[in-house]
Amino acid sequence: MSKRILVVDDDADFRSMLSTALQLAGYSVNVALNGRSALAAQRRAPADVLITDIFMPESDGFEAIEAFRRNFPSTKIIAISGGAPMVKTNYLDAAGLIGVDASLQKPFEMDELLNLLRRMQ
Repeated sequence: MSKRILVVDDDADFRSMLSTALQLAGYSVNVALNGRSALAAQRRAPADVLITDIFMPESDGFEAIEAFRRNFPSTKIIAISGGAPMVKTNYLDAAGLIGVDASLQKPFEMDELLNLLRRMQ
């Protein structure tokens, strides 16, 4: 299995929880707090799968997805989002239009994510 995963989320607690759960499942995990730091991390230690939140300060998930598609086209991408509570738009649908391989609505069960990752191998 030994897939390398890059988790990008501005919520430190969520990032830590997801990283720990993925490591316990046997994955090698790196983390970043926004799209800009995700690109830097990918250049340093390329991941097979990017798991990115959509709403983050400085450089959001849409920017990260577009940059990864342009610079790292073979990297699989999973978009995650709790959505913007005041807006009725489904941003995960929009992420699908710009090239993610899968998406998950927060909160999600860890089994859902692990099943997605297994299907991507």
